[in-house]
Amino acid sequence: MYYITTAIDYTNGTPHIGHAYEKVLADVLNRYRKQKGEESYFLTGVDQHGQKVQQTAEKEGVNPNTYVKRVTKGFTTAWDKLGLEFDGWAETTNPLHKECVQQILQKLYDEGQIYKKQYKGFYSIRQEQFLTDKERNDAGEFGQEWGQVEERDEENYYFRLTDHVEWLRQFVETNDDFIIPAFRKADVLNAIERAEDTDLCISRPKERLRWGIELPFDSEFVTFVWFDALINYISFAGYNKSEGSELPEFNSLWPANLHIIGKDILVPSHSIYWPCMLKAMGFSDDEMPTLLVHGWWNIKSTSGSEKMSKSIGNVVDPVNLVEQFGQDAVRYYLVRDIHTGRDSDYDIERLLMLFNTELANNLGNLCNRALNMTKRYSEGVTKESSFDDESCKQLRESLDGALASYSEHMDKHNISFALEAVIGFISGANVFAELHQPWTIAKDPANAEQVHAVLNHMLEVVAIASVLLKPIIPEACERIQAQLKAPFLSELKFGELEWGIIPLGHEVAKPKPVFPRIQLEKAE
Repeated sequence: MYYITTAIDYTNGTPHIGHAYEKVLADVLNRYRKQKGEESYFLTGVDQHGQKVQQTAEKEGVNPNTYVKRVTKGFTTAWDKLGLEFDGWAETTNPLHKECVQQILQKLYDEGQIYKKQYKGFYSIRQEQFLTDKERNDAGEFGQEWGQVEERDEENYYFRLTDHVEWLRQFVETNDDFIIPAFRKADVLNAIERAEDTDLCISRPKERLRWGIELPFDSEFVTFVWFDALINYISFAGYNKSEGSELPEFNSLWPANLHIIGKDILVPSHSIYWPCMLKAMGFSDDEMPTLLVHGWWNIKSTSGSEKMSKSIGNVVDPVNLVEQFGQDAVRYYLVRDIHTGRDSDYDIERLLMLFNTELANNLGNLCNRALNMTKRYSEGVTKESSFDDESCKQLRESLDGALASYSEHMDKHNISFALEAVIGFISGANVFAELHQPWTIAKDPANAEQVHAVLNHMLEVVAIASVLLKPIIPEACERIQAQLKAPFLSELKFGELEWGIIPLGHEVAKPKPVFPRIQLEKAE
């Protein structure tokens, strides 16, 4: 089974467009795999523990559990608005997850991989971790990325990260499929150098943090949030599950084919801590996940592009976007206007332009024309025709290239390039329609054969496009297929796509605009 998991979202905030992009990316790839005929499983969820959650709950005068339930609802509402269909949902307060985390902690402690020591050093409240001099900038200071930093002197438990650093270095150097895109490997190797002499603090004393999973071997401490949160990728995949559990069979899922994360959490958590934790648990090199690292959505400013930040107040709410422009427009924009692994500038005018140009004017126009004229000139039915000129042959032949390009790019997780192939195919059909102008030649009954052939070709492209685009804009494609009166298209696999999926004698319905144009003046 193909296993796709994403970073779980921290419940000390609200979903923004960066979260939305990551989840839509995973959702599209999961739907694509299933439409190929593969078994695929998409897991996402929320990280609910940690000091920041406890502090925020205290400020609001509520129990941390009450607080995280409210924030979790905000994330699930957003994902519902975006039409996500995940197969598994992770919440780190789930007793099943707690049991799994404590089993792992006890095993590592019994094997000497976890030990206790006194440590005095600087602590980042934002990142919830101790810092070393390697985290200082050229000026000898801890940068803004660490937020408030304070000096602490306390006893804690540590994971022997340094025991696995040399293995990790060799693994990263020799495994090109561990990190995608490949240019991120250098970031990880540099981070490994910084981690080679520092073990990982994996506990917090209850006297300052109670909102966490208690260490099974010392009830005065709770687990550090990263050591807890990272384990969700296996705990909710069925690792060490109890008999009778409804969780998946772990061996059918692991290792994760795609573990999708943002570049900001690549190091140290997901490329240093996580593989070393897995190695210490007994996972082999072949059982390490593949990390697909995506870039950021930035905001244009007078000085260029800047990262979205709650403190600056420039984050974009995906729920507001969907309510203003619709699910189809937002999903399409999120995977069309960014190349996987790279950054992109959020631009509302680009969202509108892409929707209006590629969906409303291109696919929507083709769909409306084909259905309208089939109703008007062919009694609403595809009819047999002997007309077959060179332009008909070229349009049919263009399908092979479009399918090959689409599949190649989707298999490499490059959705924006896959969409270019589909849009090119649709554009070719519109050029074909303009060449023949069935709305004009239909005035002469002698051209009936040509009209039927042209309309059949136009309907065929609409049908094929509705299958190819369904992982990206599922609701819109379902509306197209309903107007085609072709429910069988929803069950069609990509490998079954070939010219002629709409049979002769097939009746279609009257068109209704699937992509009503969005007017620029409506955007704020």
